[in-house]
Amino acid sequence: MPAVPRQPARPTEPPQTQARLSPADIRSIITGLMLAILLGALDQTVISVSLPQMATDLQGVDLLAWVVSGYLIAMAVATPVYGKLGDIYGRRTVLSSAIVLFLVASFACALAPSMPVLVAARILQGLGGGGLISVAQATIADVVAPRERGRYQAYISGAFAVASVTGPIVGGLLTTYLSWRWVFWINLPLGLLALLVSRRALAKLKKPSVRRKVDYLGAGLLTAGLTGVLLSITLIGRGQALDDTGTWWLLGTTVFALGTYGRHALRTAEPIIPLALFRNRTVTVSCLVTFLAFIQLLSMTVLVPLKLQMLAGLDADGAALRLIPFSLSVPLGAYVGGKLMAKIGRYKYIQLTGTLIIPAALMALSLTNAESAVAMSLVLVSVGVGIGLQLPTSTVAVQNAVPHHHMGVSTATVVFCRSLGSAIGISIQMAILMMALGVGAQLAGIELTGADMIKLLIGHGDVGGEMHPLFAHGADTPGGGPGTHEVAALEHIAHEAFSRVHRLAALVALVPIALTMMLADTRLSERTPPTAER
Repeated sequence: MPAVPRQPARPTEPPQTQARLSPADIRSIITGLMLAILLGALDQTVISVSLPQMATDLQGVDLLAWVVSGYLIAMAVATPVYGKLGDIYGRRTVLSSAIVLFLVASFACALAPSMPVLVAARILQGLGGGGLISVAQATIADVVAPRERGRYQAYISGAFAVASVTGPIVGGLLTTYLSWRWVFWINLPLGLLALLVSRRALAKLKKPSVRRKVDYLGAGLLTAGLTGVLLSITLIGRGQALDDTGTWWLLGTTVFALGTYGRHALRTAEPIIPLALFRNRTVTVSCLVTFLAFIQLLSMTVLVPLKLQMLAGLDADGAALRLIPFSLSVPLGAYVGGKLMAKIGRYKYIQLTGTLIIPAALMALSLTNAESAVAMSLVLVSVGVGIGLQLPTSTVAVQNAVPHHHMGVSTATVVFCRSLGSAIGISIQMAILMMALGVGAQLAGIELTGADMIKLLIGHGDVGGEMHPLFAHGADTPGGGPGTHEVAALEHIAHEAFSRVHRLAALVALVPIALTMMLADTRLSERTPPTAER
């Protein structure tokens, strides 16, 4: 809307100002944001149990990891771009654009005729998905005072809870009874609903009056650097030697791209990730804590179902059901953390509590038998609550520490760290797991790679419709046969490999404790943001 010319105020009247958003307006905005976040969060969970069928139908097992990694890389790089665009053009326009791009990409994924096309469409989908969560989080900061943001962040956690619990189940049902393509078709009605509701709700927000540049060169450099990082981790995890010429070229390109970005960011007035933000200790610590929390979050989401399928003999749907305690406890922890922030007006010790829980819970996970449903559930709930307590506290801490005109880019930087932690975390932990499986098999005198062991244990010995010799021997002999000891050895190797990964994750989880101790015990501001006036 065009600006209304200011009229001289009467002596008996206050100067003309814009009315603040009413509680009903704020509830309407939060509803629209929850739908957008549900759309983005659901796509990260609904696809997990469908991946093997996708790879089989499209004959592209080698590219399977990139169906996930490609999405995460694009999402990580896109989030700060959306944050900057939201600061320039307004949250409503940018969020609507992100939803439209996400829907177009979902359509392309559903029709993908081959694995390379699916990966390309997933990258496009990640570019849209990067705006859904980052713009929604920044919009909350536009309309709600810092102290109250924890309460509204808790409502947003409800959307994540729905996505976390229903995503794997819905994905499994759609894949089993219809087709894996329906995990993408389902985005279309949800996306159209989110688009209509969010556009109507966000129309009440005031548009920015300042125009700034967007750092597209920086986005390109970051994309090249992060892609190189993930490719290097993936290749080394598959057994490519560190002294391989291809590895050195890839690592060199990665260092060059990231180093060039660092120099570029220091010389550019409006870099895509402003390095000056990290001069603020609260921003630096909170981003690192968020990065490390999401290393644990996505790794648990992928590794625990894999562990249950390999060691507990569960199928994909059964493993998804056993993951529900973790899926529910993360948003529960976020909800509790948000409520406590709103009540006491501080965040440090809520976040510290979360960081203290995780190392102990991960060590317990390394000792827990995968077949014990009760013990696994208790440990998973502990890890989930610990992670959940860190999510709203980290976001609100950053938003409370920066000027409002940097709200979009700072919030997007937090979401960027989340996506980066997810992408790097799962790549590193899967690489370690594959190496541990391969080395364990070699030490036991069994000629199998880590990938072979995963296929054998998940398929119960069935490879391409034929029973592997290790499982065929003694298959008809109750109580054991010639191959029983080898099979037991494989399960023991897998158990030790998962335990090693969990113990390493527990050591990494000690770092956020030290980081959180560095935070000041700052009281959250109760001042209403200027954008909440219309």
